[in-house]
Amino acid sequence: MQLFYNPNLTKESHQIIFDKDESRHIAKVLRKNINDELHITNGKGLLFTASILENHIKQCIAQVVSVDTKIKPKYNLHLAVAPTKMNDRYEWFLEKATEIGVSEITPIICDHSERKVIKHDRFERIVQSALKQSLQCYIPKLNPTVNFNDFIHQKHTGQLFIAHCEETKKQSLKQLIQQKKDITILIGPEGDFSVKEIETATENNFIPVTLGETRLRTETAAIVACHSVAFVNE
Repeated sequence: MQLFYNPNLTKESHQIIFDKDESRHIAKVLRKNINDELHITNGKGLLFTASILENHIKQCIAQVVSVDTKIKPKYNLHLAVAPTKMNDRYEWFLEKATEIGVSEITPIICDHSERKVIKHDRFERIVQSALKQSLQCYIPKLNPTVNFNDFIHQKHTGQLFIAHCEETKKQSLKQLIQQKKDITILIGPEGDFSVKEIETATENNFIPVTLGETRLRTETAAIVACHSVAFVNE
């Protein structure tokens, strides 16, 4: 199945007009014809089946045939991950976390962060592409970049964890994860969280955790955390 994404669709939508890029993909790359079937999601749980009315490469139009509501994932995972020095590594994390099943992502700027500016629009496109590739109907929420201290003092519910490499008392993340819960996990930059940041997180009810015996890159740690939560909730 080929999945398309249109965030503006609602249950009341009867017709779908694709933009120039997707129209070209449908008509020229996929070689879809009049009356061929397409599947589209709005990223909010709705899956539309539509029939092509016009297959012009500059504007493809489809008529909605049916709308299904997909069951929402039974857990909510929020990953707050510091941007990596090499931007392509963070983009890899966004893609894989979306495929695995993250609910929300917040780039956080930490004391040891080497990268403090991101291209939010590009990140959004990567998440959208991963959503379509993995045939999911709930798109992760990608939040604006925020400073660590501002994020810590926001209101968070459910289980709260901070993964770090300091030689202090930590528990195993996989042993603490509870099913069907809201979970927020902090992942630091290449230089790890500062001691002060770890103390601040702990003071605000974040539990220090380890992701295993080896030292992981930022993007790898985020994926390990994401998969651990998904695995427990299977």
